[in-house]
Amino acid sequence: MTPFFTLAPWILIFLIPAVTMRSFSDERKQGTLELLLTKPLSVWQIANGKFLGAVLLIIIAIIPTFIYVEVISNLGMPEGNIDMGSTIGSYFGLLFLISAYTAIGIFTSTLSDNQIVAFILAVFLCFFFYFGFEGFATIIPSFSSFISVLGMQNHFKSMSRGVIDTRDIIYFVSVVVAFLSFTVYQLKSFKL
Repeated sequence: MTPFFTLAPWILIFLIPAVTMRSFSDERKQGTLELLLTKPLSVWQIANGKFLGAVLLIIIAIIPTFIYVEVISNLGMPEGNIDMGSTIGSYFGLLFLISAYTAIGIFTSTLSDNQIVAFILAVFLCFFFYFGFEGFATIIPSFSSFISVLGMQNHFKSMSRGVIDTRDIIYFVSVVVAFLSFTVYQLKSFKL
């Protein structure tokens, strides 16, 4: 399963921005954002609704990969010879990674009324948060341990080893809350 969990963040870097690019940019372009903001819903409820809808869609796309676990378990020698702790931890890591990428994608869709611009911005930010900090850590070796902790790759790899640490969970939840807060701030600026 290691190749799958190594490749999954790359695929999600492009898949999730493609799903989220229309969240608010299309609403702005068609002029329906004003209508949406006049509904008896708070801006947080609107942002969370878009966020949860996109997360649910990506989770539905990930569910068929459970077949891989079953097949590898059945074909192992002896049968069932698979590290389930690492596999479950990796799936939890994917769940948190999906949430963080989706929050970034929802935020970037509020920045422009053009879907392509929102897609490119989301891909760039997701790439930066996953790989960028590791790159900076190699450039500045004296602060490498501090800088690499700021990136998603460090926390995802920690979960992929089967260790679900509260530091990793707090990191991903913080990223999601921060980008959803940025989204709400952007939406409130449209409401004025």
